Amino acid sequence: MENMDWGALGFDYRKTDANVRYYYTDGKWSEMEVTGDEYIKIHMSASCLHYGIELFEGLKAFRGVDGKVRLFRVEENAKRLQSSAERLCLPVPTIEMIVKACVEVVKRNEKYIPPYGTGASLYLRPVMFGTTAGLGVKPAKDALLIVYCSPVGAYFKDGIKPISVAIDREQDRAAPRGTGDVKVGGNYASSLLSGENGHKLGYSNIMYLDAAEHKYIEECGACNFFGIKEGKYITPKSSSVLPSITNKSLRQLARDMGLEVEDRLIPVEELPTFEECGGCGTAAVISPIGKIFDMQTNDIYEYGTEVGKVCMELYTRLQDIQYGRAEDKYNWCTIVE
Repeated sequence: MENMDWGALGFDYRKTDANVRYYYTDGKWSEMEVTGDEYIKIHMSASCLHYGIELFEGLKAFRGVDGKVRLFRVEENAKRLQSSAERLCLPVPTIEMIVKACVEVVKRNEKYIPPYGTGASLYLRPVMFGTTAGLGVKPAKDALLIVYCSPVGAYFKDGIKPISVAIDREQDRAAPRGTGDVKVGGNYASSLLSGENGHKLGYSNIMYLDAAEHKYIEECGACNFFGIKEGKYITPKSSSVLPSITNKSLRQLARDMGLEVEDRLIPVEELPTFEECGGCGTAAVISPIGKIFDMQTNDIYEYGTEVGKVCMELYTRLQDIQYGRAEDKYNWCTIVE
């Protein structure tokens, strides 16, 4: 890929050489199929198109300082994919199937893994959906699991910097006991309107509150939220928040740094007490928050224009593991050879 401008890549799809697929029909999974075809052929009455029987995952492979390629916490993504499949009554692939598919995709597209030092990485997107043709609302008997990839650029082109976030109390992302804790497309579709409204006002992300009382912080756009104060790393505990693998990793690193970790309800009124706060997820690792604006109350919470010390250390520690600059003492990385 000599002509690729790795530094110019954004977070978007670029064609690669191969993707892998598993088909579920007649009560069993097929062998893994490797193809260069970017398209799928499904019936116009397929259940995924009408009833949202669809899920996905996102993870990254990194070319390290030592030249080795590392897949970050692929087994955790596989477990979360299983949870999503169970919730949607889809056939549940094994962890071994999912991991094997991810490793194969990395191997088959090795030339698209950005060089170390560019800040870019190879993003993997497992996606699964029901393909049974029919009209009634019922579980799909047939399914397709695809894993494909695309090189993506550094989230912060000019270095990590704080973002501005808006609270929207007039739209909910997910209801209690709904699908907020699994990675299904409907959760993201429901966030589009408020997201667009926020972007028009100049805000990067929308902060969602709990759907029942609109008192407690839940997701921050497509990210988990966390706040730092008094030597504590605090993140929302809710049945409608997606269990972020990045957040899970940061909680462990926070403990390593001597911080106390709290998973609990976070009322909006607590926002002024945080010394630092941010969103966390696969794309950016950490998006430090510099400002939060409440679109309904006009309250403004500000945390400064510079990245906080704790956010910066957490970000650096996690990136050091992903790029092989630090010991992977928790065995989070899978070396692809």
